Amino acid sequence: MASTSPLEAVADGLRVALRVTPKASRNAVTGIADTAEGRRVLKLAVTAVPENGKANEAVIKLLSKAWKLPKTSLTVVAGATDRNKILHVAGDPASLLARLSPLIDDVGSEGGE
Repeated sequence: MASTSPLEAVADGLRVALRVTPKASRNAVTGIADTAEGRRVLKLAVTAVPENGKANEAVIKLLSKAWKLPKTSLTVVAGATDRNKILHVAGDPASLLARLSPLIDDVGSEGGE
């Protein structure tokens, strides 16, 4: 069954599936997409180049600002050198889900694929 959200609650926070486009014209959350495996991913564009972790830093900066979370609570835990990444958001899974789900739903309804 396909997941309807790029968010997944884990014991110490949330995992967020991302698809990142580096070297974009602006830093932005661009929408939600479905992967070939049937997962939902949050699409991001960053102006940084994908070398020496610059794009990952830009992703963390963008999302910490958009979600009003400290940068220290966000970590890329998978796909550091790939455009498909898994981001870990540290904190209470229930309160994070309640806070981030509406923000992600808004993005999905705006850009829509």
